[in-house]
Amino acid sequence: MAVELVILIREQDVNRTIARGDIVWISGQLGHNEKRELPEGMDEQMKQTYANIKELLSRFEMNMDHVVEEVIYTMDMATTFDARKNFNTEYYSDPKMVASTMVGVTGLALPGQLVEVIVLQVSSKDQQV
Repeated sequence: MAVELVILIREQDVNRTIARGDIVWISGQLGHNEKRELPEGMDEQMKQTYANIKELLSRFEMNMDHVVEEVIYTMDMATTFDARKNFNTEYYSDPKMVASTMVGVTGLALPGQLVEVIVLQVSSKDQQV
C-alpha cells in the first residue's frame, strides 16, 4: 500500500514539517523570533521554541494537545529539565500524555543556541496506554 508523503512547510531547503497520513512531524525547532534573533537564557529560549511549535501546529488546525512525542536536545541538562518542569503545563494541558526524551549535546546549529525541540503529532487524540 502506498502512503502519500506531503511536505507542508519548507524553508531554505530544509523540511520543517512533513505530514504522512494522520501523522505530522515538526523538525528541530529553536527559540529564535521572527527576526531570527535568539533570546538570552534557557527559560526564554524554551518559551520561544514552544511558541514557534504552537505557530506551526496552528497552520494545520492542530494544537499542543495533538503532540504525542517530543525530543529535547540541550546544551545544559539540569537547566533544561528545570525549565521544562516549570513550564510544562503552559505547553501541554496534560503533560503526562506526551512521551518526552531529553538528550544532552555538546553543540547545536547556532551560536548561543541552548535548546532544540522536535515533536510528533497525530490528528486525533488517543488514550494513554
